[in-house]
Amino acid sequence: MKVLSLVTNRHARFYKTQTEMLEEQGVDFTHVFPPQQSSKRAERIEIDRSKIDYLKFYTSLLRESWDEYDVVHANYGLMTPFALAQPHRPIVLSLWGSDLTGRVGEVTKRFGKYCDEIIVMSPQMEMELGYEAHVIPHGIDLNQFKPMSQSEARSAVGWDRETKHVLFPYKLSRRVKNYPLAERVVEEVRSEVSTPIELQVVNDVEHEDVPLYMNAADALLLTSRREGFPNSVKEAMACNLPVVSTDVGPLHDRLEEVENSYVSKSESELVTALTDVLCSGRRSNGREYATDLSLEAMADGIIEVYDKALNGG
Repeated sequence: MKVLSLVTNRHARFYKTQTEMLEEQGVDFTHVFPPQQSSKRAERIEIDRSKIDYLKFYTSLLRESWDEYDVVHANYGLMTPFALAQPHRPIVLSLWGSDLTGRVGEVTKRFGKYCDEIIVMSPQMEMELGYEAHVIPHGIDLNQFKPMSQSEARSAVGWDRETKHVLFPYKLSRRVKNYPLAERVVEEVRSEVSTPIELQVVNDVEHEDVPLYMNAADALLLTSRREGFPNSVKEAMACNLPVVSTDVGPLHDRLEEVENSYVSKSESELVTALTDVLCSGRRSNGREYATDLSLEAMADGIIEVYDKALNGG
């Protein structure tokens, strides 16, 4: 199967992992993306571009679309109008989360209904979209993200064994992640727990080292204002790392049955939940609830959607 993939950010780790997994199953991709203004922001989903950049992108897309592709796959809502502008192939649209909010969300909802098939990461995203979609979360490597000895993991990352470590695996510059709230929560918890607590900001390590930090930590703290279904939570679940989170995306439903993990609706609830987790000293059983989040399950689901688009639904 040949797929023309339209993507805003070809550097996104989950996009690269997704396409690599699909290629292993025989999908042949051609990636088309708008030129970017600055490579310094390459890892962000929304990259500054001018109208001329998008015009060049449309021109290159028209050239590509005449080739013998089976499916056009638009990744991120902003790619929808460009996918629809080529009249030759069925269109699959994948939404990433932030493309359902603000001005981008208006574009997504206006044009998405004309795509043949739509993929979202959670039932909540489908509800926000307002019409039918396939729920296929971004997959994670369950062979890479798995429980291991906490003491060995702490030795590997150089963390003090006598300290409680709260993991915040996000860039401080990403305002949506709300790091100031994480700081306030941890500071309040310090007054409730006698053991020293460190808020560990980890965002610049190699991805293959992330499982070490997940296993070295005592809790993952997510204080985001909004989310789709963050990979960090899936990875924490796979490592049995307790999660304390704001009530965003599908996390209330996802973590409802997971032991020693909590979704909170207020700052005070976050403080109480994190205090309970750190005082318990227990891991979660999140891996039991992460079996559907494998890379293989994701790839199988996307290929089924491709087939459905090709066969007219």
